[in-house]
Amino acid sequence: MENGFAIFGIRLSVITVAYGTFLLLWGVLVSLFTDSHSITSWIPSFIGIPILLGGTMSLVKPEQTKLWMHVAMVFGVITFIGGLDFLRGLGNDGGPFSNIAAGTSKLMLLVTGLAYSGACLASFIQVRRNRQAKE
Repeated sequence: MENGFAIFGIRLSVITVAYGTFLLLWGVLVSLFTDSHSITSWIPSFIGIPILLGGTMSLVKPEQTKLWMHVAMVFGVITFIGGLDFLRGLGNDGGPFSNIAAGTSKLMLLVTGLAYSGACLASFIQVRRNRQAKE
């Protein structure tokens, strides 16, 4: 599916595995270090698992890369949408960082979700162009 698409020489499926792992670890570490008793602190981990799975499956089953990278991108967009909650904090008295861990996590989801979704979109566009050029 990727037909050579890479960012800084790294294939998108490998970036997907790294991004899913990053989100998974972020949720675990924030929850443990802040001693959070809220399920919401685990949201990055919950989103990271299907992204990690999508990247891993695209590496293990290259013939199914199209399917698994689309699954991962859906969760990348969900990551971005979840991060938009950071903007809601701008209207609060304490600001978006009134809870530093939550504010930082939302900002991370917003920025990384946008970057990852953009990378996926660029990859999909290149694949389509490559396919059309072959026809």
